[in-house]
Amino acid sequence: MPRLRFPAVLLCCACLGAFSGAKGQVPKGMKLVWSDEFNGSGPPDAAKWSYNVGGHGWGNRELQYYTDADPDNARVEGGNLVVEARKETFGDNAYTSARLVSRGKGEWTYGRVEARAKLPAGRGTWPAIWMLPTVDKLKWPEDGEIDIMEHVGFNPGVVHGTVHTKAYNHSVGTQKGGQITVPDVATAFHVYAIEWTPDRISWFLDGKPFFSFANDKAGNKETWPFDQPFHLIFNVAVGGNWGGQKGVDESIWPQRMEVDWVRVYARK
Repeated sequence: MPRLRFPAVLLCCACLGAFSGAKGQVPKGMKLVWSDEFNGSGPPDAAKWSYNVGGHGWGNRELQYYTDADPDNARVEGGNLVVEARKETFGDNAYTSARLVSRGKGEWTYGRVEARAKLPAGRGTWPAIWMLPTVDKLKWPEDGEIDIMEHVGFNPGVVHGTVHTKAYNHSVGTQKGGQITVPDVATAFHVYAIEWTPDRISWFLDGKPFFSFANDKAGNKETWPFDQPFHLIFNVAVGGNWGGQKGVDESIWPQRMEVDWVRVYARK
């Protein structure tokens, strides 16, 4: 989940795969290799998800404490994963939330990743569906980051897709990203997706491509650290360097991100 942002460039690319959509058609030329449909109710599947825990700001001056398997913050309910941020004191933090990770339980190099989700609303919300590499000790941004979807509540309806590398990251104003406007992100479900190959990563919203980042073939990790396994992360942050740029509306909580399903496909 990246830190302070600068204006992103809106780009388009050729669609690399068929839109699988709400009904879950398998993209052409691909096979399903991992998924969670979030059926039933109760805690998220422990065979697929763990938790990042803590309230130290997460490098972004975020305000929430990420709890460990607390059903108030993470649960399966009505056939959806609910990641809920709440205004409640936990230690030195004024908010709680959850950050689910598939590290050690779902990791991939290349493929198509899709999640059908409905986002929280309001100033101070910062939901994300994103990926980090599975390494012993993360060196950010050298090891890379793939942000499938981010949304900040002070700029409603604008969805961002971004990569971070040593050469391209916010700290030097060179991060690579695109954005697309989706007015009903907080009231309707949409499919957020990437298609990732050795040559490029492309972003899609309901099957519509809106950004593409190409491998420049320089042969080093400074520009392309994406030939290694990455895992998934779902979280809702509160405030922070980006999400809190316009402050936090204290009257809107709780706020939730709901995920209908997540699916990972590989080329046959």
